[in-house]
Amino acid sequence: MKLHLRFSLFLLLISTLAVQAQKDSIRKSDSLNGAILKEYQVQQLASANQLKLDSIKKSQLEYELLSLKTTDNLKKNDLLKQLDELKDAERLRIATKKEEIKLLKGSAKGFPVLGTFKDTLFIIYSRLGSFSAQERAEAVSNRIVKLQSNFNFNPSDLKIISAETTTDVVYEETIVLSISENDAIWNDTSADVLAENYRLRIIQNVQEHREATSLTTILKEIGLALLVLLLFSTLIYFTTKLFKWIASKIEFNEEKAIKGIKLKNYTLFDAKRQVNALLLVNKVVKWFFVLLLIYIALPILFGIFPWTKNFAEVLFGYILNPLKNIASGIWNYLPNLITIIVIIVFFRYVMKGIQFLKDEIANENLKFPGFYPDWANPTFQIIRVLIYAFMIVVIFPYLPGSDSDIFKGVSVFLGFLFTFGSAGSLANIIAGLVLTYMRLFKIGDRVKIGDIFGDVIEKSLLVTRVKTAHNEIISIPNATVMSSHTINYTSETAGKGLILHTTVTIGYDVPWQKIHDALLEAANRTELLLKDPNPFVLQTSLEDFYVAYQINAYTKDANKQAKIYSDLHSNIQDCCNEAGIEILSPHYRAARDGNQSTIPESYLPKDYKIPSFNFNFSRKKE
Repeated sequence: MKLHLRFSLFLLLISTLAVQAQKDSIRKSDSLNGAILKEYQVQQLASANQLKLDSIKKSQLEYELLSLKTTDNLKKNDLLKQLDELKDAERLRIATKKEEIKLLKGSAKGFPVLGTFKDTLFIIYSRLGSFSAQERAEAVSNRIVKLQSNFNFNPSDLKIISAETTTDVVYEETIVLSISENDAIWNDTSADVLAENYRLRIIQNVQEHREATSLTTILKEIGLALLVLLLFSTLIYFTTKLFKWIASKIEFNEEKAIKGIKLKNYTLFDAKRQVNALLLVNKVVKWFFVLLLIYIALPILFGIFPWTKNFAEVLFGYILNPLKNIASGIWNYLPNLITIIVIIVFFRYVMKGIQFLKDEIANENLKFPGFYPDWANPTFQIIRVLIYAFMIVVIFPYLPGSDSDIFKGVSVFLGFLFTFGSAGSLANIIAGLVLTYMRLFKIGDRVKIGDIFGDVIEKSLLVTRVKTAHNEIISIPNATVMSSHTINYTSETAGKGLILHTTVTIGYDVPWQKIHDALLEAANRTELLLKDPNPFVLQTSLEDFYVAYQINAYTKDANKQAKIYSDLHSNIQDCCNEAGIEILSPHYRAARDGNQSTIPESYLPKDYKIPSFNFNFSRKKE
């Protein structure tokens, strides 16, 4: 009995040291992910320690039960009760462990055991002793490789042996794999069933390796590979011949079936260019099919030999995986796409409603006090930009990749370019908006902007275009228009009209009443000058030698000033000539003797006579 207790204490000491070593090994383990998994490992170590203690206690109880005398029933019943309690605790411990592993299956990381040609035989999730799951998987994979290289391998020598806490798959004297209670729970089965399953997989894998590396199999695979090469070479040859025949047919039908492409009177492609385009398309399609055949042939060739089988999967994966990802991405994006479509449709109908209001205001069917009809379109453009900007803000979170750093960086970069690259344009746009709401002029008005004189033919957010009397189109940036003085000759023509004026200088010898009559008559003879209101004359200055007379007349045709001025000047000449008035600006010297006074005759005295010239002669004495 004492020897048994000493042995039990020794086992307890060993198990305690093992638990401590396993706790240190947990820090380096990468078989489980996260803090929850590490906590689980610690709990499993504690559970393993408790299991060993229970096993020791169970051994003690069984030993004591065997040592009892047959008459000591009371002691026997007590020992049996303790054994039943240990069994109940064991069942509870296993049930608790199953629940814990069930919760961890979604986040656990397993490590594959690789067999022939890197095929996955099974996956290990749980650690065993001081070995992590990854270390166990690598060790088992290496042992299976050694079995494959053993030419004397006999499947019957691969056996299952039950140990104290594990079930081992053993070949001769080498333990290939040890299966713990946790391994069985991870696979929802018992340790013995799982061990038999793994044993059969190992045997099958070793036999497949032997069969795949046999001389007969290799010769068959080489023959099959040659057959595939011949088949695909033939397909490529006939594909090339087919496209060469198509190219010859295209060239033959030039100017026959192929006559070029015309859109009304515009020749988009003549026959030669159309033939060249078709030949290019034919060449591209030919190489597409050739490369496609080569791409299909390579995985088939690689798939024939077991050593290169993974290459085939990789090559097919280069096409299939992107297609799967694209299809999966489109399917997963459908809810966001539908949301974007709904948002766009909603804002489209909002814009239709606003456009209807714009049209009604522009056509003066709907009026607001202080809001002019010509403001309708620019206001609509501003509102449209704001609404579209708001729509983009709403849609932005639903765009694919909108939350990625690259997408955000590109957005910031584009915003930076727009801000600093369009500084001048923004100034012109703002000036264009201000000009619109200031109503300085409208399309068709005769204006003078700075030194530029002409009719406004276009107003945009960036520039104002003016057509001069000589049919010159001048573009003026809106910022320049804002900083210049502007004269609008047309804005008042709807009322009394624009006053056109011109100045004539006549000497003091002509009575002013006579000049007034001649100028008024000239204005009345001029077409496009109004008779009502009446034209009028202003004497704008009294110069040293002449008087400046300004004729003023009203007109409704501000855009025809050049013709009106030309006709007015012609009529002034005619009327002055008819009245005997010379159009000149006389200049006089101080010598007045012998010259008539410039004062009109009606203001001179009746006995006025033109003074004679005075001459003084002096004769020299001889």
